[in-house]
Amino acid sequence: MDARTRDTLTKVPAVTLGFWIIKILCTTLGETGGDTVSMTWLGETTAEAGKSALNGYLVGTAIFGILLAVLVTVQIRARRFNPWLYWATIVASTTAGTTLADFSTRSLGIGYPGGSLLLLASVLACLFAWRRALGSVSVDTVTTPRAELFYWVTITFSQTLGTALGDWAADGALGYLGGALVFGAGLLVLGGLYVWTRVSRVFLFWTAFILTRPLGATVGDFFDKPHAQGGLEVSRPVASLILAVAILALIALLPQRPGGHPGAQERG
Repeated sequence: MDARTRDTLTKVPAVTLGFWIIKILCTTLGETGGDTVSMTWLGETTAEAGKSALNGYLVGTAIFGILLAVLVTVQIRARRFNPWLYWATIVASTTAGTTLADFSTRSLGIGYPGGSLLLLASVLACLFAWRRALGSVSVDTVTTPRAELFYWVTITFSQTLGTALGDWAADGALGYLGGALVFGAGLLVLGGLYVWTRVSRVFLFWTAFILTRPLGATVGDFFDKPHAQGGLEVSRPVASLILAVAILALIALLPQRPGGHPGAQERG
């Protein structure tokens, strides 16, 4: 199969160091962006929270959920890999994940442990259904509309799970920086397993994909939370704008190419 055909079939980027850098920035933007809408603009952290008939987390989830559905539809209908479209869809999934996780853990009253378990079960159910239907959950096989749909549903649940884990760590004994260090160390361990062992690449990818989200959540919270809570107290909209500019610059500067064809790497 030549490169032109592969570009047509594969619409997700190759998993490189640049991929992970942009992904972490996107998850951080998802935290600050989601909180900007649900907490700052819709008032979920103000004195008026809970007094309105509208739940800010639920409204935020609806807004970002609609945007995500539109972008996923465009992504699936696209004829070839488009880095701008792909990363816009990732940002939509991580902002939707932020507001959905906050709704699950706070508004539903099940707390971080209950929310994390519920979302972990959702991620595992998506991966099981995907594997059962198509025989593999490797990102190298995301070359059909059906596989793409499984891919984006799984990603959205993984982003939501990661948000719940990050908030759980940050609001506990670890704090924002402690949580970031723990999740960052976890990613370094996964990197070591990738380089020095033969552990399933598919397992390592999805584990790393989930862990980048709580890392982004804790870093995002560190940026915008008050000094009294250990944060830098940067305005959420300002932090979101800075992150968005950094992401756009990296997409433009770093090489962006589609991932490998099925069978080129391990399937799983």
